[in-house]
Amino acid sequence: MKIIKYDNNNSSKLFKRSKTDVNNVLNIVQDIITNVKENKDEAIKNYTKTFDKVEINELKVSKEEIAESYGLLDEKVLNALKKAIKNIEKFHRLEIPKEWKAEINTGIEAGQIIRPINSVGCYIPGGRAIYPSTILMTVIPAKIAGVKRIVATSPPQINGKISPAILVAADLAGVDEIYKVGGAQAIAALSYGTQSIKNVEKIVGPGNIFVTAAKKLVYGDVDIDFHAGPSEVLIIADESANPSYIAYDILSQAEHDPNASCFLVTNNEEIAIKTNEEIDRLSKIAVRKDIILESLDKYGKIILTNDIDEAIEVSNKYAPEHLIIATNDDDNVLTKITNAGSIFLGNYSPVAAGDYGSGTNHVLPTSGGASVYSGLSTESFLKKPTVQRITKEGLTKLSNVVVPLAEYEGLIAHSDSVKVRIDKLGN
Repeated sequence: MKIIKYDNNNSSKLFKRSKTDVNNVLNIVQDIITNVKENKDEAIKNYTKTFDKVEINELKVSKEEIAESYGLLDEKVLNALKKAIKNIEKFHRLEIPKEWKAEINTGIEAGQIIRPINSVGCYIPGGRAIYPSTILMTVIPAKIAGVKRIVATSPPQINGKISPAILVAADLAGVDEIYKVGGAQAIAALSYGTQSIKNVEKIVGPGNIFVTAAKKLVYGDVDIDFHAGPSEVLIIADESANPSYIAYDILSQAEHDPNASCFLVTNNEEIAIKTNEEIDRLSKIAVRKDIILESLDKYGKIILTNDIDEAIEVSNKYAPEHLIIATNDDDNVLTKITNAGSIFLGNYSPVAAGDYGSGTNHVLPTSGGASVYSGLSTESFLKKPTVQRITKEGLTKLSNVVVPLAEYEGLIAHSDSVKVRIDKLGN
C-alpha cells in the first residue's frame, strides 16, 4: 500500500474512493424496470435466463426446497447461524424506541407512538459470494420491529436453486416468502409486483451497480434503506496497535471487491511500515489474492499523521463504513468521532465480528454516506406518528400562536378552525 503524509490542504486526493456511478447504467436498468412492470413474471424469467443462465418455472421457493436445504448444510454452519441469530436478535431488540407523551404546556399533551411498516423486501446478493449473513442482518430487525410480511429475493445458482445456506438462514430468521430472482428485475418486482410476487413498501439490502441503480429509480414509489457501494474500512492506530491484526482487517475488506477502499491512518511510522510489510506478505498467499491486490492498488492507502487528533480529523472527513480504533485510549478517541457506519474498539474487535455475529448490523452506508446516515436497524422498519390531545383551555392559550401565524400566511380556515373551538369565530 502507498504510505502518504497527511496534508490538510490536499486531502481530497487522499480520500479517493470508489463510488458506484449508477448513471452509466440508469438507461439499461430503466428498461428492465419498465419491462417487469409491463410483462411481470415473463420478464423476470427471461432476465433470469439471460443473466443467470437458468430457466425458472416457479419463482417462489417451495417449503420442500427449504426443508431439503437443511440436509444440505454443514452442521457447523447451521450451528453458527443459530448462535449469530441469538446475538443479532438481542442487539436489535435493544434498538426498539419507546413510545412517550409529555405535557408540552397547560392543556397540551403530545407524544409519539411506534408502528411497524407492513411489508419489506430483503435483497440478498449472490454474485462473487453467498451471503447468508445478509439474510440475518436484513430480516431479523424487520421481524423484531413487527413487520407483517417479509420477503427475500436472491439470484438462483446454475442448478436453478438458491444456496442452501441462504434458504436455511431465511427460514431461521423468519422470512415469509423467498423468490429466485436477482438483479434490477428483483427490485422492480418488489416495487411494482408481478403475478408471483406481491409488491412491498420498503426494500433493503446491498447489491451490485444494477441493483443500486434500480433502488435509485424506484425510490419514491417504494422506500429504500440507502444506496450502498463497495466495502470500506478505515483504521486509526497508534504505537499500541498490532500490525498483523491491522493487516488482516485490511485484507478482510479488500477481499470483498476490487473496488473496496482500505485505509490505515496512524501517527506512528513504525506501525505504518510493519503493517505494510504484513499486507505485502499476506496478500501474496491470500485465497482471493487477485481481488485483494486490485483493491489495494486502486484504493488502499496508509496515511501518516502528526498525532491521533489529526488521524481523527481524517476519519471524520472520510466518514468510513467501518472504523477500527486501535489506540491507547479508544474511549477518548470515540468521543471525538462524528462520522462512521460501525465502530470497532480495541485490538480484539475485528470488522468480521460485526459482519457475522456480535449483534450489530452489517448493512451500512458507504461512499461518505455515514456523515448523514446510520446503518440498518430495527428503527429502519418503524414509523413514529406523533399524537396530541389538547383541552379547550390549552387551545385557548395556543390560539395566540396559531391564529396570528395562520392569518399572516393567508390560511384563514386554519385560523378559523381554532377560533370556532374557543368561541371567537364571531358568526
